[in-house]
Amino acid sequence: MHDFPHLYRVTASMSPDDNVRLSSEGLQPLASAPPTEFGGPGDQWSPETLLVAAVADCFALSFRAIARASKFEWKALECQVEGTLDRIANGTQFIAFTVRATLTIPPDADDARARKLLEKAEHACLITNSLKAVPALAITLRRA
Repeated sequence: MHDFPHLYRVTASMSPDDNVRLSSEGLQPLASAPPTEFGGPGDQWSPETLLVAAVADCFALSFRAIARASKFEWKALECQVEGTLDRIANGTQFIAFTVRATLTIPPDADDARARKLLEKAEHACLITNSLKAVPALAITLRRA
């Protein structure tokens, strides 16, 4: 890992009638548009869906790193995140993120340890740690 602080650069460019083009050095560009809730087409990533995706992605990567460091065997993780955007006194903001993690584990795995590692991933996620809304974690364990 690199020393802190880390710096991330993204460029957003657009013309009056086009989608936003998001780019960052070394990455494929990504098209973005308002969601249908804000009059957009609904067929592009939006700032709202990108933020919710960042929560899901960060949780999943945090879990993988923690499970690896803990030498915990697992088969698959599916993480569904729901972000709630609402009006508040001084504007609009995400007020909640619900993380629904379904972890598939071997038959002999320790359920309590699996839950503890998922909870640890929730607390370690730098994206949710950077947001005002407090995430909620719902865990489902499956045997495979």
